[in-house]
Amino acid sequence: MKMTIFQARTSFSRTFSTVASHPLLVCVVGSGPAGFYTAEKMLKAHQEAQVDIIDRLPTPFGLVRSGVAPDHPETKIVVNQFTRVAQHERCTFFGNVTLGSSVTLPELRELYDVVVLAYGAESDRVLGIPGEDLSGVYAAREFVWWYNGHPNCRYLNPDLKSSDTAVILGQGNVALDVARILLRPTTELATTDIVSHALAALEDSSIRKVYLVGRRGPAQAACTAKELREINGIKDLHVHIKEADLLTTPEDEEEMRNNRIRKRVYELLSKAATTRASHPSSDPRELHFVFFRKPDKFLESNERSGHVSGVRLEKTKLVGDRPGERMAAGTGQFEDLGCGIVLKSIGYKSIPVDGLPFDHRKGVVPNVRGRVLSDTSEDPMLLEKGLYVCGWLKRGPTGIIATNLYCAEETVASISEDLKQGVLASSSSSGREGLLQLLDSRNVRVIPFGGWEKIDSEERRLGSLRNKPREKLATWEELQKVATE
Repeated sequence: MKMTIFQARTSFSRTFSTVASHPLLVCVVGSGPAGFYTAEKMLKAHQEAQVDIIDRLPTPFGLVRSGVAPDHPETKIVVNQFTRVAQHERCTFFGNVTLGSSVTLPELRELYDVVVLAYGAESDRVLGIPGEDLSGVYAAREFVWWYNGHPNCRYLNPDLKSSDTAVILGQGNVALDVARILLRPTTELATTDIVSHALAALEDSSIRKVYLVGRRGPAQAACTAKELREINGIKDLHVHIKEADLLTTPEDEEEMRNNRIRKRVYELLSKAATTRASHPSSDPRELHFVFFRKPDKFLESNERSGHVSGVRLEKTKLVGDRPGERMAAGTGQFEDLGCGIVLKSIGYKSIPVDGLPFDHRKGVVPNVRGRVLSDTSEDPMLLEKGLYVCGWLKRGPTGIIATNLYCAEETVASISEDLKQGVLASSSSSGREGLLQLLDSRNVRVIPFGGWEKIDSEERRLGSLRNKPREKLATWEELQKVATE
């Protein structure tokens, strides 16, 4: 059902607030921060709302579980808040339900009055350069999912043995997370919720040098001060930055004057480059920040056919007049950097589903304040009635967990406005009951929140045996078996 934004503002059909017999049936697709914040705001704003959350995994919480680093337990405390939402009497969690195969988007829109898509970004941007398909070249997301126990990457088995050097392309927070996990003493990781197969591989790892490669300079580094401070705090770690890379231009100085975070990051990088360990270590580790370089091609090993042995980098320079908007351009000068594993941390990408308008260039669903647009070329623009979006699918893969709170507030405000204006008329949707019937007819084994609580209990029990907060179950079989016992 399509309508113009003008119609959305002026239509006054019967609203839910005047039809007490029919609750507002809401389906949120995705149980990460964006999904849970949306559900929480909907339950609070609309006392007649019944909210169902579906997720393709048997486990809720999205990137809080599979993305946040094991040594950041304080960031995961938000799951307590999300658990209270899931246990709300007007909220139901449906795990192991995949949008597209278990149930289609048109079917959900038929079953519910409001559908909010918040399933994030589960794919990766590609560089599109030669050798990207070589063995040993991974997306950082895959590596993060591997050490965090995501069932899709349980058997990734990255090669950490054949070389002492890893290259990470990108210098954002995910890149620093990955570098930290590779270089941090495993005795410190052993008391986190890192999965046992990853811990064992890291204990046997030969990696002692990690190169973080960025297209621009230290004044434009994409990481945060908090992540850098953690890197600087790793025991027996030597941080290397070429002195020439730390020289700043007047444009850099102006950029840092206008951006306090960038200035602080630059200061921390400068400090790290001049700090040396006070005593020699028996097991030294090195982290090299490589600035003004972009990957040109991946190099294939002569000894191991089909396996990466390095990256050819092109030197870059910043072009453009506006500070903060300068781009890295190649100079035609190249150098090779040898390694045994490459992790690409160049950005996540959302995946479209059938029946969903999608902007492939931006990797988002076209929307106005969370209202999904069916056609952005029309004037006035056409809206998809009852369909909304939140989180990375709405704005792109940016921000921290709390960013999704404000994102959800905006989307829920749009839903509330549409309800008030009468755009979302009362209907005979069957919601939860109809969804369960449909899933049952397709033999989909739904994992309710109670199933997750069984998983949670078992993981905590296993963790207590190893002095860990939890030992994650990391295969589909284990998760489903424990959830349905």
